Amino acid sequence: MQFVETKDLRPGMRLAKPVYNRMGVLLYDRNSFLTAPGIKSIENFGLIGLFILEPAEPLPPLSEEDIQFEQFQTIYMFRAKEIMDDLQNNKNPETLPELVNNILERYGSLEHKINFTQVLRSSADYVYKHSISTAILCALLSNALHYTETEKKRLVTAALLYDIGYLYVPRKILDQKDNHFTDDDQRTIHECRKKGYQLLYPETNNYQLDPQVLTTIFQVHTLMSINDEEILKEKTFSSSAQLLALADMFDQLTAMNLHHAPISEVVAIRYFWEHPEKYPTKLVAALARCIHILPTGCSIDLSNKDKGIVIMENPDDFLSPLVLNIRTNEVYDLSDPEIAEDIQITDIMKTMDNRIVIDEETLQHFSADDNLQNSLSHYQERKKEKMKKFFS
Repeated sequence: MQFVETKDLRPGMRLAKPVYNRMGVLLYDRNSFLTAPGIKSIENFGLIGLFILEPAEPLPPLSEEDIQFEQFQTIYMFRAKEIMDDLQNNKNPETLPELVNNILERYGSLEHKINFTQVLRSSADYVYKHSISTAILCALLSNALHYTETEKKRLVTAALLYDIGYLYVPRKILDQKDNHFTDDDQRTIHECRKKGYQLLYPETNNYQLDPQVLTTIFQVHTLMSINDEEILKEKTFSSSAQLLALADMFDQLTAMNLHHAPISEVVAIRYFWEHPEKYPTKLVAALARCIHILPTGCSIDLSNKDKGIVIMENPDDFLSPLVLNIRTNEVYDLSDPEIAEDIQITDIMKTMDNRIVIDEETLQHFSADDNLQNSLSHYQERKKEKMKKFFS
């Protein structure tokens, strides 16, 4: 699989991912071949590029929930743009409550983990796609942490609007490879974000935003601007602000971008663990229980330099699943301290579109002995009980 910019698309190329319009209507399905008229319509649609399959490459596995997740992201992105356009033009964003409610209806009461994937971004659509991904994460986390419905709505609203200031940041800054910002660039970004925050004030806009939403946004900006651990310890932030800051950074670190490579969810979680003063451990643990970090079927790198496949998630510790060593065909129970002392998971192997490589159907061809089957059954029961307890 490879990413091909729109200007380089050619007839006969085969799509790895579906293409939707602003209403979520399927324009081109996965595995379909591009035509000259199709490429022209894609150019008119404003897409920066598409993921294309190699001639002999099989179609990547996607569940129905995964497909719908991507479809909803497209719909929500265009709604977010309309809302931000209204705010910039001093108009009442009438569809904002509807979008907040829609996100919460779909992701604010789930009782299972989801595969959290993000669509490719450029500087032109970064703000909209980032705000939607962050809002979905906030919906998942606020549910897992048993927020009230009012608290959920405030948090998701804040997630949709808190980064509106990036719309004022010059493209030449946002397009820098690997975000190598100079001090002047950082000052420009700070002023633009400040301008965006001021845009939400009742004094500067006809839209009467909930004061607590504004407070959360202000606290997030403050929290994210402080890098001194001692200063952070002296300040107090609401759990909503900390949660939004966590969702924001997770999406920034793991999203596909034209100008810098993402890191894996595993590396992102380890980063949060190293900075508990900014990202509380309780919130990071909730994140790991809302989305799949090392899902069954995930291809991984091991500390002994071998490659492996996760054959069963661990409900207690996502870094300690049952793993199959591809080279030796051995199975490791990484929850066993003696095994974990010598072998750990270092990272995830992913495709270009940030998905896991091996699907669960492939794992069904793996033949396991009775002891392993018993271990798998035991893991499954533990997983059900843990997830039931967590979401109850």
